[in-house]
Amino acid sequence: MSTTGKFVKMSSSGFFSFPDQRRDEDSDSSQNESQKMRGEVHTHLEESIRPYIDLIDTLRSVGIHKDLALPTIVVIGDQSSGKSSVLEALSGVALPRGKGIVTRCPLELRLKKVPGVNWKAVLTYKKTDESVNSSHIAGPIKPSKLVVGKVAQSTQNQEKIEFTDPSLVEEHVAAAQNELAGKGVGICDELITLEVMSPDVCDLTLIDLPGIARVPVEGQPEDIGKQIKRLIMKYIKKHETINLVVVPCNTDIATTEALKMAQEVDPEGIRTLAILTKPDLIDKGTEESILAVVHNKVIPLRKGYIMVKCRGQLQIDDKIPLEEAAQMERDFFQNHDYFRYLLKESKASIKSLAVKLTQDLVDHIKKSLPQLHEQIKKQLWNVKKALKDYEDGPPEDLEGAKDFLIKTLNGFNEEIKSLSSGELKLEKNMFAQLRAEFKKWNDYLNSTKTSFNNSNQLSENYRGMELPGFMNYRIFQKILQDHVAKLKDPAMDLLNAIKDIIIKQFTDVVSECFQKYHVLQNITKDKINNIQFTQLEKAEKRISEQFKMENRIYTQDPIFLKFLSEITNETFSEKELPVFDKNCKYSQMLEAYYEIVVQRMADQLPLMINFYMLQETAQLVTTDIMKLVEKPDVHDLLSEDSDVSKRRNDLRARLNRLTSATKAIKKIY
Repeated sequence: MSTTGKFVKMSSSGFFSFPDQRRDEDSDSSQNESQKMRGEVHTHLEESIRPYIDLIDTLRSVGIHKDLALPTIVVIGDQSSGKSSVLEALSGVALPRGKGIVTRCPLELRLKKVPGVNWKAVLTYKKTDESVNSSHIAGPIKPSKLVVGKVAQSTQNQEKIEFTDPSLVEEHVAAAQNELAGKGVGICDELITLEVMSPDVCDLTLIDLPGIARVPVEGQPEDIGKQIKRLIMKYIKKHETINLVVVPCNTDIATTEALKMAQEVDPEGIRTLAILTKPDLIDKGTEESILAVVHNKVIPLRKGYIMVKCRGQLQIDDKIPLEEAAQMERDFFQNHDYFRYLLKESKASIKSLAVKLTQDLVDHIKKSLPQLHEQIKKQLWNVKKALKDYEDGPPEDLEGAKDFLIKTLNGFNEEIKSLSSGELKLEKNMFAQLRAEFKKWNDYLNSTKTSFNNSNQLSENYRGMELPGFMNYRIFQKILQDHVAKLKDPAMDLLNAIKDIIIKQFTDVVSECFQKYHVLQNITKDKINNIQFTQLEKAEKRISEQFKMENRIYTQDPIFLKFLSEITNETFSEKELPVFDKNCKYSQMLEAYYEIVVQRMADQLPLMINFYMLQETAQLVTTDIMKLVEKPDVHDLLSEDSDVSKRRNDLRARLNRLTSATKAIKKIY
């Protein structure tokens, strides 16, 4: 049978019986070797093993791996480590072979033992953007190559090919890799799934990853090694993954790149199993050191080591069938002076490997299942909650759409009213921000207070025609007017700071209330900006008027006398008017009046700004927004953002995945 993928039926001596079901590993067992292989899992164990493997396959099929990490076996190894030969021996089908990088995409190999059926395989992979727009199947596979009566069952985003000829496996996988990774030697992260159903395979699912390349060959990018390691690390770093590391016996295990990577993510070796290949190529005299490795004395791994001998290149060239190769492997170990004892310890042969992999995978699934179930339930609850916000959409009919718009706008108005009254608190409390800005204004005002004690300045800069010692009221006015005028620019800065805070808070409410309706969002934000611009002009005018009014020096006599008394520590009353000024300094009178100005401005400006920029803006916005109901293009106002539709579709897809996963888990958990 040729090496291009002819599937063979292996006898039970090939691999598949549990250690405790073997009576004797030498001559007695040879009488049973003519029996047809029934898979590495016997019938009485299939019912307890198969459901768990099927569960994970089902979860991966519905796409749950996009949401959660699933228990998985991944196969890694350096180039030419014998990785393809191991997979070939396990599955009974030939995968792509050759020099350099042969596995160029992650290949999920699902082996399903199905009694009473003929061999059948299904190859699926996600289409590339180019192939979605193409009407032909990429790669060398032609429709005529498919089995008569079968066609490639494809959707817009997925290619699915069913076939019943094992010799086509290599060709179909190569074609899929060419489509995903391009013809040549590049790699791709996209997963290819090959499901093989047969009465003569083991129940097992694993993922084969590209072999680690140390030096790029012609046509490969310079960083091909880094690309492959990144892809491998993406899989093996997950705690749900069992790392199956393929290592040739004739190399120094400590220098193997694949094992180093496994140790990096699993330093205690809890989820790493090593396969030692090519035992027939070791140098004489190194057998004891190899046995030390197998017995966990060199690099300890919790799952240990298993040695296998697959078909070598000479046997492949000679077209030795897999069944015969399995017998040759058994003969090799039975007749080896050092390694034959490994058979009795179940540490040698593809059979032992298949049994251990299945047992380890099922045990791993059972151990992970409670946590996986909880994660799925939690995500399902979160998705349902998120989807609830996206499911309510406007009715198709005009009247229904208008009612929906009114309800939506009323909800927005209630939020704005709550915000402007201080009841609604977003992530950043608006009134806390406003108070902080008003405090800065008050602190600034206090910092401008002066004692007005500079007599030279008073006499030289503000003195008129009067003789020395005579008081002039115009000097009093001029000093205060100049001092107060310096407050105008900071007052305008305060106004703009408050405007920015209010616009940000209002637009946050818009985004929250109209998050699904981009047209309504944009219109409302424009309205807010326009109203704020108008209100800003009003506030600027009102503040300018306030400073013009401050040019007139005025306050009630009792108020002025009260502040003057506090500054001078003397008592002044209205009964002494108007001759009390002879008893106090001119600078103290200036200081008393400026204190009144500071207190007046500290309160007046925040009140003014709050009124125009917040209270009136809220009232104008809530009134103006309801005019949208009168517009004829109600459906345009309620048109959804494409991102909203995409988000809804994503959530629905996740809901379907998680719901299917929950149903699948409940069947066995």
